[in-house]
Amino acid sequence: MSEQTPASFLPERFRVLSGSALKMIAIITMLIDHTAVVLLSQYAPACRTIFFIGDKGFSFYRICRDIGRVAFPIFCFLLVEGFLHTRNRFKYGRNLLLFALISEIPWNFMFAGTWRCEKQNVFFTLFLGYAAFCAIEHFRESQWMQLLCVLALLLVSVYLNADYGWRGYVFLLIMYWFRYYKTAQAVIGSCWLYYEWKACFAFLSINMYNGKRGFIRGKAAKYFFYAFYPLHITILVILRRVLFP
Repeated sequence: MSEQTPASFLPERFRVLSGSALKMIAIITMLIDHTAVVLLSQYAPACRTIFFIGDKGFSFYRICRDIGRVAFPIFCFLLVEGFLHTRNRFKYGRNLLLFALISEIPWNFMFAGTWRCEKQNVFFTLFLGYAAFCAIEHFRESQWMQLLCVLALLLVSVYLNADYGWRGYVFLLIMYWFRYYKTAQAVIGSCWLYYEWKACFAFLSINMYNGKRGFIRGKAAKYFFYAFYPLHITILVILRRVLFP
């Protein structure tokens, strides 16, 4: 992570979150979301409406799912930061693809209860976005090649049907193209996420980023955050089998 204070639409005094803090926010909100998907969805009291806003009812399950919406934009932001500051872009991309493959079986069991699922995990979406970043940088002298690569990867994202799909892939491009224009990034990104409007709240924490690495350092900590995704899904699936046989 860069040690310089990045661009933000918030005043300097509000930029108090390090990269480590953003990672923690992302994985905690993701854990809340996936706990709701795997466990709370099976527990009837958690799905009962506890209050209304207008004519829309909210259950504990629904609240947890809404909290989880902020995770993906933060992960996308962190991916852009990682791309810009990594020492080895090939290794970074390889790790994304490796953990996409590792995560696929736990992901399939989480949503389909079998080894096979028609929808792939979010690591594939992140990998395709990362590949697009690399292509844009590599072909910086040729806009036609940039466009060709971006469109080809868009077609791959449609075919794969990974989590967040082609919309998630395009959102990653928005986060990359407007990385130095935070107001535009937040406005355009929020408009693009109209179908998941709760995710727009992620831009508050993203713009509280201070450019510092934070308390998470070292190779072991880095790989823990890769491994957390398949690991927590596996634990949740096992708990579902035990609690709701």
